[in-house]
Amino acid sequence: MSEDPLKALSDMASDAHTRIQATHQHINAVVEVRRGMRDAGIPADVMTIDCLRTGRRITLILHDEQPGVLLYQFVTMKDEVGDDFKQIALSEVNTDTLFDWMQDYFDSPLNNSAL
Repeated sequence: MSEDPLKALSDMASDAHTRIQATHQHINAVVEVRRGMRDAGIPADVMTIDCLRTGRRITLILHDEQPGVLLYQFVTMKDEVGDDFKQIALSEVNTDTLFDWMQDYFDSPLNNSAL
């Protein structure tokens, strides 16, 4: 990926968010880039995608020590971050991936809390 990975991920998340808002207005997703890990000296960028209606969160991490890899997990806003991150090559992630994650996780019944 030739451009900055965080910018690329942010652009994809923005595009996916726009599509979610157009097709699932009730999901009300909020995308945020967080600086907390970097500010604490951990070489990683964090993005969260929250669903205010369900209290669910998708956490995405780009860690400097794992270039080209996206760490992700499906949690609740209350739980914030768990120990179990899945990983996927960043080159395999696109707007459709993020849209599908938001649609499937945020719009599924509340008793199904993980993908």
